[in-house]
Amino acid sequence: MPNSNIVRVSVSEGARLFGVSEKTIRKAIANNEINYIVVRGRYKINFASLVSWSQKSTRRRNQLQNQGIGQFVTDWKISNTKYSPSEKLLKNNS
Repeated sequence: MPNSNIVRVSVSEGARLFGVSEKTIRKAIANNEINYIVVRGRYKINFASLVSWSQKSTRRRNQLQNQGIGQFVTDWKISNTKYSPSEKLLKNNS
């Protein structure tokens, strides 16, 4: 996988997105539960590993849904159908 496709977030961004504290993210880093790199003395966390980590625990999964970005998913609406999936394609793939 090319490095240009990897999404990385900071500790504070990860905490806000997933509805956990920065301390929780830092514990996961210390326990090598998530992949990260250090850039100029700051952790940059691999977003895919953060998602995987969040789904391993029921409590973290619930925090994601109730306090993190998951609480806004039901409010997302596609107003421009030009970029939404074609209903014909969805029926053909089913």
